This record gives sequence, C-alpha cells and structure tokens, in this order.
Amino acid sequence: MQFHWDLWSAFVTFVVTVGPVDTAAVFASLTKGVHRANRKSLAARSVLAAGAMLLIFAAAGNLLLQALGVSLPAFQVAGGILLFLQALTLSFSRSGLSSISEGEQREAERPGDIAVFPLAFPLIAGPGSLSAVVLLMGRVDGLAHATAIVLLLLLCLALTFAALLASDRLSRWLGETGTDVVGRVSGVLLAALAVQFVLDGLQQAAL
Repeated sequence: MQFHWDLWSAFVTFVVTVGPVDTAAVFASLTKGVHRANRKSLAARSVLAAGAMLLIFAAAGNLLLQALGVSLPAFQVAGGILLFLQALTLSFSRSGLSSISEGEQREAERPGDIAVFPLAFPLIAGPGSLSAVVLLMGRVDGLAHATAIVLLLLLCLALTFAALLASDRLSRWLGETGTDVVGRVSGVLLAALAVQFVLDGLQQAAL
C-alpha cells in the first residue's frame, strides 16, 4: 500500500512541477507569432531536451550530491523549500508565464530556436522539476521502485507533449481563468508535498 502511495505522490509531484497545462499556456503564447509554423517540431525537441536533462538528474543527481558532500536529508530540506517557493508562485502569481522572466519571454518571441531555451529549460525542466526528480530518486527502495519513478516521469513528459500539441484548444477551453485555477490548485498540492519533503529531511537528519 505504501509503495502505491509513494508512486501516486511521485506522479502528482511531477505533474505540478512540470505543469503540462501551464506549460501549454506559455507555449501557445510564445508560438503564436514567428514560431507558429514550427510548433510540432518545437514541442517534440523541447520535450526531448527536457526529458534528457531530467533523466540525467534522475540517474546522477544523488551521485553529484555525494561528490559535493551534501547529505540527502540536507537536500530534502533545501529542495522542499525550493518547491514550496514554486508553490507560492503558482498560487499567487500569474499562472504559466511566471515560470519565465519578462526578458526571457521577449527573447523567445524573436526569430530563432526556442526549443532548448526557454521551452526545455526553464519551462519544462526547471529548478522545481529537477529538484523533485533528485528528491524522489533519493527515496527509492529498490530497482522496481526506481523504474516506476522513471516511467512516471516519462508519462508526465508524454502528457506535456500532448498538451503542447493541443495548446490552442486548451487555451480556448480553459481560458485565462481556467488556467489560473489549475495553477493555484497545483500550487496547493505542491506546497503540501514540499512540506512533506522538509519534514522527511528533518526526521532523517535527527536519526
């Protein structure tokens, strides 16, 4: 039962940190001009680039922490605080576009390739999702658990790709208000998960 709960928690964490709906709203905004004809290619390349980055962090994130001499409990506390700050952004800021700065948005609206920056990073594979994947992989118990976490990450990326392809329809269906509601609900869920990461880190540090 605990195993299934851990997987559900991991999936929710990936969904709210990657944010397929929020990402699709930003994608629709950034590609409505000069990038409109290349939408499908941009969506595919941005998801592949972000996926590669997230998988690298999943495989080597904990090794990097060990090389830096950072304990997992310390990273759980730090990562939980970072996720909590992202939750505050989702809950109280303008949904979607708060993921990138105004300067990044202006640069993305110019001619040029935006698949890697800002779509893949920091929009899809941002600090929150990168921290989340390291935290979740740090809590795995065995190969089956680790494999399940990676499969859930790939599922979330597939949902993000589908959302990008359907970004215009999602924008029409949800509107700005609907997108804001999704962002705020995601923020509440992420805040609870972030606090749990902090509590788990403090509990392990006290042992």
